[in-house]
Amino acid sequence: MASKPYKGHKKGVGRFVQLPEWLQASEAWASLRPGPRALYIELKRRFNGGNNGHIILSHREAAKALGVHRNTVGPWYEALEERGFIRMTQAPHLGPSGVGQTSHWALEELPCDDLKSAPKRFMAWRQNQKPRIENQTGRHRKQDAGSSGLVQQPESVLKTVP
Repeated sequence: MASKPYKGHKKGVGRFVQLPEWLQASEAWASLRPGPRALYIELKRRFNGGNNGHIILSHREAAKALGVHRNTVGPWYEALEERGFIRMTQAPHLGPSGVGQTSHWALEELPCDDLKSAPKRFMAWRQNQKPRIENQTGRHRKQDAGSSGLVQQPESVLKTVP
């Protein structure tokens, strides 16, 4: 029996990165600059459905993938960690043979391999706002000005220096 011809186009669709609407609507995502957003998408590209908590992406690999200098991505990782999008599960270290091992990352929107639910810390993140200062209505300069529009100084202020 031959296969149905209309299902042939569905086999080679390929992988894609899904960014849910509720993630994009969060205040933490809105406050991110384009660089950290691109880094998050690159981290999510490395997620294969079962490796959350073991996603490997070094600074050098991220810089090469995003087309920036390797020193540029460090603050981007910090911004994503600060807002609660990612979490470091294993710090970088030297392996047994003296070869450096890179960090392992977990995406906070997805459950890890320890079967705990996703923490989604970025949903609770709020931007620090400066405290409001009471409005003080100042006087307009026109009230102090004479008919010429210049502020006149009292005579006691205009002293001559010998």
